[in-house]
Amino acid sequence: YTPLFLISKKAAEPIFEYSKDADDYLAKFSDDYLIVKYKSSVKDEETVLDVIDERIIGEDNYFRKQNKKEYLIFKSFILKDYNERDVGYFVFKNEMDYYKNTIMFIRWFSVAIAILIIIVIALLVNILIKKYTKKLDEQKEILDFQAHHDALTGLPNRILFNDRLEQAIAKAKRQKTEFALLFIDLDRFKQINDSLGHLFGDKVLKVISKRLQGVVRKEDSLSRLGGDEFTLLIEDLKQEIDVSALAKKIILVLSEPIIIESNTIYITTSVGISVFPKDDTDADNLLKYADAAMYRAKEEGRNNYQYYSTEMTELALKRVIMEASLRRALENEEFVVYYQPQVNGKTGEIVGMEALVRWKHPTEGLIYPNSFIPLAQETGLIIAIDQSVMKIAMKQVAQWYSKGLSPGVLALNLAMKQLGQDNFLEVLLSIMQESGFKPEWLELEVTEGEIMKNPKNAIEVLKKISDMGIELAVDDFGTGYSSLSYLKRLPIDKLKIDKSFVDGVPNDEEDVSIARAIIALAYSLKLSVIAEGVESREQKEFLIKNGCSHIQGYYYSKPIPSEEMEEMLNNRDTKFNNLIF
Repeated sequence: YTPLFLISKKAAEPIFEYSKDADDYLAKFSDDYLIVKYKSSVKDEETVLDVIDERIIGEDNYFRKQNKKEYLIFKSFILKDYNERDVGYFVFKNEMDYYKNTIMFIRWFSVAIAILIIIVIALLVNILIKKYTKKLDEQKEILDFQAHHDALTGLPNRILFNDRLEQAIAKAKRQKTEFALLFIDLDRFKQINDSLGHLFGDKVLKVISKRLQGVVRKEDSLSRLGGDEFTLLIEDLKQEIDVSALAKKIILVLSEPIIIESNTIYITTSVGISVFPKDDTDADNLLKYADAAMYRAKEEGRNNYQYYSTEMTELALKRVIMEASLRRALENEEFVVYYQPQVNGKTGEIVGMEALVRWKHPTEGLIYPNSFIPLAQETGLIIAIDQSVMKIAMKQVAQWYSKGLSPGVLALNLAMKQLGQDNFLEVLLSIMQESGFKPEWLELEVTEGEIMKNPKNAIEVLKKISDMGIELAVDDFGTGYSSLSYLKRLPIDKLKIDKSFVDGVPNDEEDVSIARAIIALAYSLKLSVIAEGVESREQKEFLIKNGCSHIQGYYYSKPIPSEEMEEMLNNRDTKFNNLIF
């Protein structure tokens, strides 16, 4: 019979083109395939193989072995003639070993490559996922650490401290134990930032944090709340004496000298302590009470520790009220100026006066400086208060000069914090111009202790002031341990002997020696000298006899309001006649 074979239309085209013996297709099997009748001799079989390429072989097919030979058979299609009789399968009569092996190799190789590619892709995806997950975890850990730790010292910050404090409270309640909270504050640390800069201050804080970490136990929780404030949680407290011992150790360790960039500084520390549950069981209250105890330690002279007591809450409340009242006082112009005359003890002549601030409180009456100046210095309100005193005093003295009263030199006691302001000279000149005040009428007094906080900076600032024709005096001289090498470089005009050295003369040998030494030092440096706090005739006579003729103190007059001072200036010829040496 004539062989028939199933072939796709696309594959059939080259057959018709190649062999003239190929007939038209016998029947349309489907839209995609044709049944083709082909007349062929044995010698032409190879031609058929050459034409029916792998596109036909690649269709759904299988191999059949017959007469020890393998033939390529089209699967699932039984060819029939026009009478619906089975014609049989179409076969290639030549051997198909080469094609079979090639196809099998390609199929298994393709399967293996596909599996290998899938495995490689899966491994790569797994590696990328692990790498990305690890990176995300690392970033999460970094962000979590940054959110809960201080960037400068690496210690837990306020957020993490609050969390640990709450956990400590919960644990202590469950186990019925005690713990202590220490509030640690560095004394006068702001002065380091103001004088040496914030970068230097940051280096100091790093040293402090390392020292604190070296003192506390591993189970204790040390945190930095901000600025120069640290907290320490001591859990499973057995007895309070252990806390006291640790507080003493902290104060001692932090008091050791710190050497940074050839600068040697000394830090003192105030520590406040609250105890759970004795003082309170609330986290906010425990922190507040430890803070109040810390302020009590500062009031007790700093560089010590204090336990919380109920009285401290009242003091802290008064402090808050006082600060608010100070701010209102500035707004309502409640500060007034009193004047204390400075007198030539030999002639009884008024040579000047010191302006001293008083607070005229609307309900409390007249409040003296020692009640509010320390708080004003801590809060920075001292700058605004000093400027207020400058305006009032300069305006008043300029008026006295215009009346021909000759009040002498006005002495204003200013803090280095005020003098260190970038716009201080500008503000000073502005006030002087507004009030018609001349530079030669003014003397600025700076305490020795303030100067020695940063002597290099003090020299620079004071030189600018001196160049304006303003006199400069060192107040409370002898109390600040000043270096003579710095003293001779300062552009100062006067030394003021502190009251503490005047009190004992002429009977106390030490005070006598110190007073004489200061007077001699002033003469050797070609400086004028004045003694403050003179209250008796004996004190005045001693000072004049030893070369200090300018006197200030209750012996001549207490600080008085401007009205009384003006009356004194009007009666100056008779006022101190009976007090002349």
